[in-house]
Amino acid sequence: MLAQRTVKARSKDEGEKPFWISFSDLMTALMVLFLLVMSVALLAVTRTVSEAERAAAERKKDIELLLDQVEAATKLEPFRGVSVDRTRNVIDFGDRARFETGSHDLNAPQGALLRAFVPEVLKVAADPRGEKWLKRIVVEGFADKRGSYLLNLNLSLQRSQRVLCVLLASDTGPTALSNAEKDQVRDLFLVGGYSFNSSKSDLDASRRIELRLEFFNVGEEHPKKPDVKDNGFGACPLG
Repeated sequence: MLAQRTVKARSKDEGEKPFWISFSDLMTALMVLFLLVMSVALLAVTRTVSEAERAAAERKKDIELLLDQVEAATKLEPFRGVSVDRTRNVIDFGDRARFETGSHDLNAPQGALLRAFVPEVLKVAADPRGEKWLKRIVVEGFADKRGSYLLNLNLSLQRSQRVLCVLLASDTGPTALSNAEKDQVRDLFLVGGYSFNSSKSDLDASRRIELRLEFFNVGEEHPKKPDVKDNGFGACPLG
């Protein structure tokens, strides 16, 4: 009887060992699988972050190259006095296109300058980098700090409109834009308005014209060109 009990106890003990060994192996396998899944997940996250950083760096580099092209145009003799503010992506026409107090008119030399320079900007827009990143060009005609807010708002809007009127004029002078260039202006340019905080301490410097270049963000979709009936450019409503 004692021998039988001993044999039975040994058989029971030996029978349980494979179960505990299998459970240990299962836990080890699960741990390995968990580590593998975590490694793949971390790799995917790292790859996503790296790709986003690469795309952001590429965008920044391309924009810098586009601004280089605009800045190179400002170095040409006919455009002396025009400058590029790279921190705001702005083209400032400086003393070459100042408005008189309370006026939205531009004289003949100012209009000729704008019509001669804007095609240089359109070349940048037609560049592959420009087609990829340039979203629009905002025309901003500013007012000085004199006058009420609403008065300056209307005046600055008229000054911005005046720039478009000058660019889309139907004259046939040497600086006149081609029909293709006018189409580009219509598609790209947007009239901006007055900002109360945009006035400068110098009154003359405040009555200025700026072209602000706006760029797409990484991953931002390019809007489809609206199907709008072409009614021509018409006459300037400002007179």
